Amino acid sequence: MRMMSLLCRVGLATSLLVPVASEAAESLDQGYAAMYNLDFDGAHRVFTQWERTHPEDPLGPVSDAAAFLFFEFDRMQILRSEFLTDDRQILDGKELQPDSRTKNAFDKALERSRELSGARTEKALLANVLRVALHANYLALIEKRRWQALTEIKEARANADALVQNYPDCLDAYLAVGVENYLLSQKVAPVRLLLRMTGAQTDKQAGLAKLRIVAMRGHYLKPYAKILLAIAALRDGRKAEAKTLLTELAAQFPQNALFRDELKKLS
Repeated sequence: MRMMSLLCRVGLATSLLVPVASEAAESLDQGYAAMYNLDFDGAHRVFTQWERTHPEDPLGPVSDAAAFLFFEFDRMQILRSEFLTDDRQILDGKELQPDSRTKNAFDKALERSRELSGARTEKALLANVLRVALHANYLALIEKRRWQALTEIKEARANADALVQNYPDCLDAYLAVGVENYLLSQKVAPVRLLLRMTGAQTDKQAGLAKLRIVAMRGHYLKPYAKILLAIAALRDGRKAEAKTLLTELAAQFPQNALFRDELKKLS
C-alpha cells in the first residue's frame, strides 16, 4: 500500500515512549540514544538490563523490539530519502531479504511486552501502542504486507487516542495519530473515501500537526518524528525545512552517518 511505510516509518516502528519515572527515563534514554546512533548492540544491552531489573515493565521489551526494527531499517536502507520519497521503491523495492533471526527476536520481544501490558496504567497503555505500531511498521516496510499493516495502524491510532485521553502529557502517542493521517492522505481521492468508510483518518495537515507536536515536545519518539517530518518535507519540496530537521538530528546523533549523508544530498 503506497506510503504505508512512514509509521510505521515506523513507526514505526515502527515506531518510542514517554518517561513515566525519572529512573526509567534515564535508563531508557540511553538505550534510545544508542539506537538512533545506530549502536544497536549498545541499545540491546541497555534494554535487556532494564528487563532484568524491572521484569514487570512492558516498556523494556517493546523498546528492545524497536531496536531490532531499526536494525532492519538500517540494514535494508529503508530510512534513506531515495526509498521513502519514491513510491515505486516503497511498493516494490526489496533488494535485501528480511533477516529471520532478527524477525524471531523482534517477535519474541513484542510478545514479552504484550504479556505485561494487560493493565490500564500509563506504561501498559503506551507499551501497547508501541507494540502494535512497531509490528505495523514491520508488515508495511519489511514484509510489504500493506493491507494487514493498515488494520494495525488504525488499531495503534485508536489506542493512542485512548492513551492521550487518560494521560494528556503522553505526547509520544500522537505519533501514531499523525502517521495514519499523513500517510493515508497521500492516497488518491476515491481511495481516501474508501479508507474513511473503514474508519481510517486521512487528514494530511492534521497528521503533520501531530508529528510536529511529537518533534517539539515528545520524548523517546521525538527524533523519529523529526525523521518523518524531514521525509514529508522532501516529498513536498520543502528542502529548507528538511535541512533544518536533518541538521538537528546530525548534531544530536553524530554516530549516525545517515543524517550527514542526507544533508550532503540536499547540498
